Amino acid sequence: MTANTIGLSLLILGLALLVGKWIRVRFKIFSYFFLPSSIIAGFLMLLLGPEVLGKILSADETFAYGLFNADMFTVFQSLPGLLISVIFAGLFIGKKIPGLKDIWMTAGPQVSFGQSVAWGQYVFGLLVTMAVLVPVFNANPMVGALIEIAFEGGHGTSAGLAGTFEELGFSEGRDLAMGLATVGVLSGVIFGVILINWSVRKNHTVYLKKRDEMDVAETTGIVPKAERKPSSLMTVSTESIEPLALHFGVIALAIMIGIGILQSLVWLESVTWGRDGGFMIFRYIPLFPVAMLGGVIVQFMLQRFDKHELISRDMINRLQGLALDFLIVGAMASLSLTVIGEHLEVFVILALTGIVWNLFMFVVVARHMIPKYWFERGIGDMGQSMGMTAIGLMLIRIVDGKNKTGALEAFGYKQLLFEPFVGGGVMTAISVPLIFQFGPLPVMLFSLVVMTVWLLVGLLYFGRKRFDEIP
Repeated sequence: MTANTIGLSLLILGLALLVGKWIRVRFKIFSYFFLPSSIIAGFLMLLLGPEVLGKILSADETFAYGLFNADMFTVFQSLPGLLISVIFAGLFIGKKIPGLKDIWMTAGPQVSFGQSVAWGQYVFGLLVTMAVLVPVFNANPMVGALIEIAFEGGHGTSAGLAGTFEELGFSEGRDLAMGLATVGVLSGVIFGVILINWSVRKNHTVYLKKRDEMDVAETTGIVPKAERKPSSLMTVSTESIEPLALHFGVIALAIMIGIGILQSLVWLESVTWGRDGGFMIFRYIPLFPVAMLGGVIVQFMLQRFDKHELISRDMINRLQGLALDFLIVGAMASLSLTVIGEHLEVFVILALTGIVWNLFMFVVVARHMIPKYWFERGIGDMGQSMGMTAIGLMLIRIVDGKNKTGALEAFGYKQLLFEPFVGGGVMTAISVPLIFQFGPLPVMLFSLVVMTVWLLVGLLYFGRKRFDEIP
């Protein structure tokens, strides 16, 4: 593979994103459901690739990969595993990390709710795996972890774990997880909009009393000229260094620290409990959750030594957004529909299990765990549990666009006590290796204990607090 091929592949992904944006503006149905341009572009790439166009033109070997070739397809497959580390390394860079007490009181109810939902996805995913999927459909027991990986982690995490799936002999896990992540995003948007309309009729929302017509920015994703704000990202002069390059360098530092930590853990494991054929965990952990730890270390360093406040959170967000868009398009372009078709029963049962559990927790349980603005604050966690963080933020913006309930801050603080463990954190990364090493039953029992603890904390501690006791 040549550098020109890699460059051409990136150009094609960029073009697909441009076309995806045009489709979103041109056809209002996509805007109405807030479907990101990257997912539209990903579907377009999937249609033009080997799984659809390649199958239609299978008689001509020239089009075996659709409009692409084998090397381009390799690039599409490889990008997600690289870009997911960029996203996770930047999660906490540029954010002042507050004290644990402040985080706990502000976001504690949502931490309890979100953790309960996430660990419940393991519990019920593994239960249905042991009770139905393994004995009836001869499924791999590791499918029990896919609901949390796909729904909480999203496309990025699902694609980022491809190497782990491959090493454990569960290569179909990547495609099943990617398919489930797509179902999760669509379900999060569709059920989120339905629940918002239901809440307005039932007066569960405080500030959203009626569903007004969406403005231009909401329907097209184009910010009107009068509302565009000048860039505040230029923290250094371009004569010294391009600001974008500076911020990318900081993310690169976080990733390199993560690589150093992970390699040290793998070495430690190889000379201790993993020696002479012992069980191995760290060797199966992908880089991205450890890169997130690297990002936390970098942020502490910045808070201590960056007197000029050179790092802009907005710039970090832009780099993360760029990486996520290319990640989603590349991952969906290389999605295997054949694998999903071969495991269709498993796929459908896991999807239904995850959707039912998430909806039950939000509609029935959330109000008893979140005493202040339960709908506005809980809808973000429901969206995240169904279709990753971006969907949660989108739903919060719909119900509380002016952030009068503090849902946005609480949702952000929640990530500090949430994402290091689930939703793309350590447990998400090691869940499949744990099932591989110890089997589904011990992992399910452990998840049940953790889920029960968080349920009790939410119901008996935060659920009994008064409205004015929560910031």
